[in-house]
Amino acid sequence: MASSASYKKYEIRKRDPNPKAAALLVIDMQNYFSSMAGPILTNAIATVNLCRQASIPVFFTRHCHKSPADYGMLGEWWDNDLLFDGTVDSELIPEIERLSKPDEVVEKNTYSAFENTRLQEMLAERGVEEVIITGVMTNLCCETTARAAFVKGYRVFFSTDTTATSDSELQEATLKNMANGFAYLVDCKRLQQGISGNGMKK
Repeated sequence: MASSASYKKYEIRKRDPNPKAAALLVIDMQNYFSSMAGPILTNAIATVNLCRQASIPVFFTRHCHKSPADYGMLGEWWDNDLLFDGTVDSELIPEIERLSKPDEVVEKNTYSAFENTRLQEMLAERGVEEVIITGVMTNLCCETTARAAFVKGYRVFFSTDTTATSDSELQEATLKNMANGFAYLVDCKRLQQGISGNGMKK
C-alpha cells in the first residue's frame, strides 16, 4: 500500500475548496481494497465528517460487476479477476458503510465514476462545481475520475493522504500528473483549514 502524507512535494497551484460549491467523492473504499484502504481509513472518516459538518455533499462509489456485459476492457485487462456485485468484497468497508446513506452510493463498473452512472446528474442537482477526490486506487479509479471531472468542467481537489494504491511510484506519478494538469493537491490538514475558512484566500 502507498499513500503520501503531504501535498507540498508536487503542488504547483494553490486554492481551497469552496464549501458552498464542493462535493466529496469517496472512491471505492470497499472490502476488496481493504489492504490499501486500511491505512487511510482514519483520514477518510475524518474527511467525511468534516464535509458533513460543513454541509458539503458526500458521495461514495462502489465498483462492481453484474454480468459479462458490463466488463468492458476490464475483463481482458485483469483476466476476469473482477469485483462482483453481491459478494462481501464488493461491499463498502464497514466503517465507511456506516457513514453512507443509500442515495449517496454510486455503483460503477469502470474506472471513472462518471461513466454509465448518475453521478454528474446528482452533482448538478446540488449545484456542485468542485469535487474533492479521496479513496482508492489512486492511479486507477481516483485518477480517472479526477481527469473526467476536470474535462467536464469541475474544479478538482485531490487528496494526497486520503488516497492510496498498491505501489509508491504509482502514487507519486498520479500526484505529479494531477498537480501538473488536473487538480489542486490537498491533505487533511489543508482541507480542514480551507473548509473552515482559515486557509488561503480564493
